[in-house]
Amino acid sequence: MDEALSPPDEAVHRLKSHLGEPLRARLLSDRRGSRAWKVQGPRGAVALKANDPYGGGARDKAAELAQEDVHLARLVEAGAVRPGYRVGAGAWQGGRWLAVRWADGKPVWEAFAPVRAGDRPGARPWLLDAARTWAGCLDRMHAVGWAHADVQPTNALVAADGRAALIDYALACGPDDRPRLPYRGALTHTTAPEIAAAVLATPGDAHVRATPEADVWGLGASLYWCWTGRRPVAYEDADDRGVKLEAIARGVCVPLPKVRPWTFPEFEAAITACLAPVPADRPTAAAVVASLAR
Repeated sequence: MDEALSPPDEAVHRLKSHLGEPLRARLLSDRRGSRAWKVQGPRGAVALKANDPYGGGARDKAAELAQEDVHLARLVEAGAVRPGYRVGAGAWQGGRWLAVRWADGKPVWEAFAPVRAGDRPGARPWLLDAARTWAGCLDRMHAVGWAHADVQPTNALVAADGRAALIDYALACGPDDRPRLPYRGALTHTTAPEIAAAVLATPGDAHVRATPEADVWGLGASLYWCWTGRRPVAYEDADDRGVKLEAIARGVCVPLPKVRPWTFPEFEAAITACLAPVPADRPTAAAVVASLAR
């Protein structure tokens, strides 16, 4: 691996006591000012994230990692995240790093590729399990007053058995207004209509608090997108973010029957319910779990 793309020495030194030696690191991603590796040793593996000190928004990414570390400590204390998920964190000469327990699985978009291609044996129960367990992860956060605030296809990993694991808690919104980075929405395509409207109506440095209801809309949008291959709200790829947010804020989605790859009434009903334009009309994450239980 290019030495410039290797994990921070400070992190590797700390992880040796947890994983044993020798350690092997594989770069997973390098984009938008942050990098991620799978670091593996004789006693297990972790996902290691660090800011790119020379990338765009390097200072913001370092601050996000510090914020995620605080969030994980609070979520573990509240019982929403299992103890042991956070492995370690700290400063390095280029900023901040954070290591969490490795979760096997593929990002939802990749995991759903076979079911986008057609209804095949086992596809229906597998889809229900993936959606149900993803909603269950959100329910554990919502039950203690937190919202994940970045529900999107890359922030859940689906294992071969259909069980989903939630990752990336950097933007999460807790039940109080402790000092934090202002939340201005996350991935545009899975931003709930009320969050889109609030972002458009407030200054760029204002904090917009995400809610469990917004997470549920993001869940529905992600399932819609990854199953159909189409985003739920119609706009052009070339449109700027403001135009896209205006379209989302109107709360009108392309009807699933127009874009679904095959008919699956139970799954479609859950997605459609999550995408209700009025937050109070959406099911809770716990209700989604119950509706998809087999």
